[in-house]
Amino acid sequence: MMNQFKIIAILFTFLTFSCTKSEGIGGRSSIKGKVIIDNINIIDGTTENTYDAQDVDVFIIYGNDNNNYNDDQSTSYDGSFEFNYLNKGYYEVFVYSDCQNCPKGQDSVIIQSITINESNTVNELDTIRIANYI
Repeated sequence: MMNQFKIIAILFTFLTFSCTKSEGIGGRSSIKGKVIIDNINIIDGTTENTYDAQDVDVFIIYGNDNNNYNDDQSTSYDGSFEFNYLNKGYYEVFVYSDCQNCPKGQDSVIIQSITINESNTVNELDTIRIANYI
């Protein structure tokens, strides 16, 4: 009888601690946002016009121990995007933007961080603005 109790206690402990979910998919929360493009005059730096960023890649990193992106979405016709089925935890969402002063034509990275604290929530980011130099 004592051995059965030990086995049950070990199984209970294993199942309790192995079910802790980290950042990533498998949850019931989401992160959503919108991307806008600013057409910027390369000569004087003024914004000529602004519009919704259609079909722009948006990337997400699960947790803060990772430098590679874990998933990506393309923005919709109105610049919106949404990452669904996320667990509680820390996330970084980023897009690439034109960069006037970056070496060798590199793009700059626009990053927004967010922490999901509760399950079954919709978490909205601030509008992300990217540059297009014309």
